[in-house]
Amino acid sequence: MTARRRALLLPLAALPLLGATPRHGVDITVTVSHMRSVDGLVSACLAAGKSEFPDCDDGGAMNLTLPAGQAREFSFRNVAPGRYAIALLHDENGNGKIDKALMIPKEGFGFSRDAKIMMGPPPFSAAAFEVADEDQSQPIKMRYIL
Repeated sequence: MTARRRALLLPLAALPLLGATPRHGVDITVTVSHMRSVDGLVSACLAAGKSEFPDCDDGGAMNLTLPAGQAREFSFRNVAPGRYAIALLHDENGNGKIDKALMIPKEGFGFSRDAKIMMGPPPFSAAAFEVADEDQSQPIKMRYIL
């Protein structure tokens, strides 16, 4: 390796030693409104396709679980460009599932783009948004039926 090339690459090689690493994606900041309590947990799913939405069952989704009191604003970090949808669940009793009464959710839920529900969760296409090369915000309104 030439001295000139080594001089150009040396600062890049030092970045990890300084705690700095190159960014590989953007941040999506989620702002949650209309939460009825700070009890329990909020589970968030950033799904990259309809097979992952809204349950994050497929392997390509990003999942976050936060104490409800800290979930008013949070971020998915280093998200690659693409098409995504977000689903939230406010698990107020912290049992790790959505509690229902006669198939109706008893706990809160929300979707990106404020996608409407009919007889179940909205389709991926209704909640999907594009991610390019800039950080962005996604406001989500939590809904409660019971």
